[in-house]
Amino acid sequence: MSPVRLGLFSATVAFYLAIVVAVLGTTWLVRLDWQVMLFRPYKQWPQIHGFLDAFVVLGQRGPTAVLVAAWLGWRSWRQRTLRPLLALGFALLLLNVSVGAVKIGLGRLGPHYATEIGSAELWAGGDIFPSGHTANAVVTWGILAYLATTPRARRWLSVVAAVFALGVGATTVYLGTHWVSDVLLGWAAGLLILLGLPWCEPAIARVEALVFALRERFGTAGSPLAPKPSAASSPAAQPVPARQPLVGARVPAQDSGSGTRAALPRTAEETRAPASSRY
Repeated sequence: MSPVRLGLFSATVAFYLAIVVAVLGTTWLVRLDWQVMLFRPYKQWPQIHGFLDAFVVLGQRGPTAVLVAAWLGWRSWRQRTLRPLLALGFALLLLNVSVGAVKIGLGRLGPHYATEIGSAELWAGGDIFPSGHTANAVVTWGILAYLATTPRARRWLSVVAAVFALGVGATTVYLGTHWVSDVLLGWAAGLLILLGLPWCEPAIARVEALVFALRERFGTAGSPLAPKPSAASSPAAQPVPARQPLVGARVPAQDSGSGTRAALPRTAEETRAPASSRY
């Protein structure tokens, strides 16, 4: 990992921990959460509610994972490598484990289910801190920039991923499904996955090599990777059986044991031919 990426990773970890500590301590950040929640943005600008309600789907794990996996699957087929799909799989696995553990551990309730004004609503059976929509948008769209093969494509895809990630996070606050602090922690959680993904590259390479080795070993006969038949088993190398005489073929007469030679059956041509032509 480069020094720049390592520095970004360290700064993101510090930001992540600062958000968690601020919520645990019910500091100014929790007060900001309540101020935005009581402001109710979805009531202030109802004309954009329909559009944002559809836009937030870009952060849902199922639809986005299918779209991105389809694109990366096509790339894997074109490039004859499993790395794009495996990188996505590793990223989503890390995201589910890390974000899911914090969600369950802190058990925070969302704005629509809050019970006490000014409270952090922790350990109440909820599962919204950090925001899974936001973290998923960062990882799912950011993986496209991570796997880009040219600097220009990486820059453009980074901009697209940033727009989607920022937009999805802000939309969840607008809809009232997440606190501001949920979204901040979701951005940090997703960014940590992308920044730490290079450490998973050796494991990704090992899994890819294992998959190809298994395909070589258990591939069918029609597979391009199936082993070719050896020379000993090829049809050209099989011994040719001795030629058998045809039925009714003309062979020398053999001794019958009584001093005379027994005549063998004649061929069809000899039977049909006149006597003059046979002699």
